[in-house]
Amino acid sequence: MSDCIFCKIAAGDIPANKVYEDDDVVAFHDIKPAGDVHFLLVPKRHVESLAHCGADDAAMLGKLMLLVPKLAAEQGLARGFKTAINTGRGGGQEVFHLHVHVYGNK
Repeated sequence: MSDCIFCKIAAGDIPANKVYEDDDVVAFHDIKPAGDVHFLLVPKRHVESLAHCGADDAAMLGKLMLLVPKLAAEQGLARGFKTAINTGRGGGQEVFHLHVHVYGNK
């Protein structure tokens, strides 16, 4: 999607402090951290929100969730962390591209 900031970050058009990237996913530090560590995992393919996912998205969602503890540990959150997926305006979603927040204190 041409006007989506997360699509632009995934494409490399906007710089971000990345912690992980592969063909399907990019993870980068949040610009307004809610803890000592706060990063986002974002699928490179544009999906508006969790509410817009279907059965065809199961592998992508699984990949995101399996990356969470691995990346959290690498970022110093081995003792524990929080995750959040804000969905829709009523759920506090501000950027309408599916993303998982991972955050905590070292």
